[in-house]
Amino acid sequence: MPITRRHALATGLALAALPASRARAQDSYPSRPVAVMVPFAPGGSTDFVARLLAQTLSARFGQQFVVDNRAGASGTVGMSFLARARPDGYTLGVVPNGTFAMAPFMFEKLPYDNDKAFAPVGMLATNAMFICVAPGAPFRTLQDLISAAKQKPGGISYASAGSGVANHLGVELMLDMAGAEMLHAPYRSGAQGVQAVLGKEVVLSFVDSVTAVPYLRSGELRALAVTSAERSKEAPDVPTVAESGLPGYRASTDFGLFAPAGTPEPVIRKLAEASRAVMLSGEVREKLAPLSIDVVGGTPEEFAPYAEQERARWGALIRKRNIKPE
Repeated sequence: MPITRRHALATGLALAALPASRARAQDSYPSRPVAVMVPFAPGGSTDFVARLLAQTLSARFGQQFVVDNRAGASGTVGMSFLARARPDGYTLGVVPNGTFAMAPFMFEKLPYDNDKAFAPVGMLATNAMFICVAPGAPFRTLQDLISAAKQKPGGISYASAGSGVANHLGVELMLDMAGAEMLHAPYRSGAQGVQAVLGKEVVLSFVDSVTAVPYLRSGELRALAVTSAERSKEAPDVPTVAESGLPGYRASTDFGLFAPAGTPEPVIRKLAEASRAVMLSGEVREKLAPLSIDVVGGTPEEFAPYAEQERARWGALIRKRNIKPE
């Protein structure tokens, strides 16, 4: 069929209208509920941060941000779900560094490309871990624990929330620096690891501050050290690992917000600005401070190089110690 001037003009007008149409759709974002994937079971620091973020974003945008827990395989089950999601801003993920920077080195093959499948939106917060034992444990200091581990390699067991997550590799970093060995007992969640310590199935666990602080206050757990560079304001009498004989040690659970790769830049920018604003708000800071969670509220430009540095750091440790899934 010959193309008439009228037809060509109509086609041109239709094509010209497409960017404006897309811009209007992005301006109206979000126009329906948004799923916020958490790659772990309910409970624990990642879930807590995600629910607080979802609650505040719901109020800010007037649309529901709904937490969707998808646990399994050190968080990689949830990341696989996020990688397959439509890149339109309606599926996001609140993900700890144990999943985006550590777990990928634990598996020979992942169902997604960890370097290309995700778009960083921003760093949300960082969370110290406490080295916790039962009140009746014979160790009074971290050096007591390390000395006992050196005397009997593999004779002391520790719980984690799974192979390759922060409270597993935090222990491995400590052991590597101390020249000691312990027996790893992976559980499905940090909460189960705490119960293993309370039930004396294991000797210790690195416990995120969201979970640990209430147990420390009640006396049900005792902390030998905290993994952050500085002491926790909520437990100022607990020394850092660095103060306890391992200078330079630092480990934490850091939370990032991700979208699937290909999510439109205006949507990423809108999410980044909103999440930064709510995380830095007095209301959110007030809720996070008693749990020793420090707000970051970073930008996509800041988050991307940080994530790369974390992957390099923990990947080197995993290769050095030949850490494998259990």
